Amino acid sequence: MKKVLLFFLIIIAIIAVLSLMLTFSRKGPLGEKVALIRVTGVIIDSTSVVDELKEYTKDNSIKAVIIRVDSPGGAVAPSQEIYEEIIKTRENKKVIVSMGSVAASGGYYIAAPADKIVANAGTLTGSIGVIMEIPNVSGLMEKIGVKTQIVKSGKHKDIASAFRSMTPEEKQLLQTVLDDVHDQFIRAVSDSRGMKIEEIREIADGRVFTGRMAKELGLVDELGSLQDAIMLAGKLTGIEGEPEVVTKKDEFSIFDVLRGQIPDKLLSNAFSGIQLKYLFSL
Repeated sequence: MKKVLLFFLIIIAIIAVLSLMLTFSRKGPLGEKVALIRVTGVIIDSTSVVDELKEYTKDNSIKAVIIRVDSPGGAVAPSQEIYEEIIKTRENKKVIVSMGSVAASGGYYIAAPADKIVANAGTLTGSIGVIMEIPNVSGLMEKIGVKTQIVKSGKHKDIASAFRSMTPEEKQLLQTVLDDVHDQFIRAVSDSRGMKIEEIREIADGRVFTGRMAKELGLVDELGSLQDAIMLAGKLTGIEGEPEVVTKKDEFSIFDVLRGQIPDKLLSNAFSGIQLKYLFSL
């Protein structure tokens, strides 16, 4: 009986040693890790990305953070919150952005402060601009004979009403707001990329660029894939070989929608009314 037990203990020990050898040979020394955060789709909330950045910043085993951006942008405030958190993360970790099919408008906004930006040659990026979309259904309401009664505390309180057209004065008021937020975008890119504001203003008219064009303009640093970004993260932090990649699984899926389990943040955004957006639309 003792011989059988000893035999099994030896087998377990051999397996443990082999596992450690595989870990060292394929992924480098223990603790040599990089974290991968994915920002996919329209940016409507910053909570999960900011929380991941904070978590990885405190984790000493994480040497760098890679942010995979595949987004046309989204709401202004969440984009700015992610931008600010990336700046904080850079105080302790290297941050590398890998651009997917599209990283435009707000998608570029959050990429700008990274230590290095890696884009595919065909990535759609740039689109440095702001948009505000206000529907006008007044014509439809007239056709079906429906009128709305407005009671308000100030002359501009219903400035974004979908039930009437805006006056020239109201359009100018909103244009002033957009111009200010646009200026914030331009200055954020200028500060992050070390480029003159005048250089950014020349290309900040909402136009989109390919990854190759963006590299020539100084908006991205290198052309390459996600794997190239991972290897770059390892190189910048002194990791030998291929880094071990740590990532979190997205806890929300289409099956949650089918079950009627929709996060409150999605519902609140769907009915939040007027919004300023760093958004690129095809």
